[in-house]
Amino acid sequence: MATIAMEGVRKSFGHHPVLHGVSFDIADGEFVILVGPSGCGKSTLLRMIAGLEEVSDGSIRIGERVVNDLAPKDRDIAMVFQNYALYPHMTVAENMAFSLKLAGAPKPAKAAAVSRAAEILGLTPLLERYPKELSGGQRQRVAMGRAIVRDPKVFLFDEPLSNLDAKLRVQMRSEIKSLHQRLKTTMVYVTHDQIEAMTMADRIVVMNGGRVEQIGRPLELYERPDNLFVAGFIGSPSMNLIEGVVEAVSGAPHFRSDDGIVLPLPAGLLAAAGDKVVYGIRPEHIAPAAGGEAADGAAEIALVEPTGAETQVFLKLGRRELLGAFRDWPIQSPGENVAFRLQRDKIHLFDQATGHRLVATAGTA
Repeated sequence: MATIAMEGVRKSFGHHPVLHGVSFDIADGEFVILVGPSGCGKSTLLRMIAGLEEVSDGSIRIGERVVNDLAPKDRDIAMVFQNYALYPHMTVAENMAFSLKLAGAPKPAKAAAVSRAAEILGLTPLLERYPKELSGGQRQRVAMGRAIVRDPKVFLFDEPLSNLDAKLRVQMRSEIKSLHQRLKTTMVYVTHDQIEAMTMADRIVVMNGGRVEQIGRPLELYERPDNLFVAGFIGSPSMNLIEGVVEAVSGAPHFRSDDGIVLPLPAGLLAAAGDKVVYGIRPEHIAPAAGGEAADGAAEIALVEPTGAETQVFLKLGRRELLGAFRDWPIQSPGENVAFRLQRDKIHLFDQATGHRLVATAGTA
């Protein structure tokens, strides 16, 4: 196993910079996921760790070695790609053993390594099959097994589940997480799917435009996003975000939207009356007000979407819609009005100009 350290890593393709001084460390045995929209630089960074792209500036260290000038084969890493890249004329066992064959490993060592990896991944009954005889999930497990037999210090995954259907992606997420728990090897995983990141990672690196926006444990990012980008990107369904201004109402600070909607503000506010802000509240932190309970506002029901465990309700508030995710939903139909309340300690506030968070008190939001 090995640590990974990136210090001021930059990458340019000709005159076009794509990574702008990325710096962070990955601990030995940690499962870190790089997440962000398409074009944010996450796959480029992964390929630089693997040695498939050159570093324009800065350094990448694996263990005690700076690997900028090392060939991929000398970095002691194994990579699993979005494309399974299996040899169609080879059996599962032969595909898994191929890298060991190239390295000149003795036949007993190859057989033992393949047997161990097949047992870990549930591939033992499939060792004599060919790729065309396997499902997509089975092929992905073979690709993972081909990496496992090398016993690398670092596993790199580049969007390995993108080609699978939704149900199989859920299954494979669990299998990869279980694999990490068994092997306890350092893993770096790239995805644009923030649900994959939230469910699998020890820590998440949120990237945007070639820069790191925030690094933290999944729930840290969800509960305390540092800025507007992270607030809007992490979480499904997304956080409700409303532009407006801070103002005093009866001597207490409140939020007033651009179209005149007044909402409460949390404690620990780092903003003053007149400041232009963005108000954030996650759908599950909006609830219908029970009888006799003080409400924070009322809205017209625009759309109701039952999903089973909860009901997603679009609430027309002024010129905009808020999405609420309710577990206890009073049976009401579009066009009716509903009084709602907001969970005070889950309200977020951001500066409009910088996007930075403006709530500082520990435990709020």
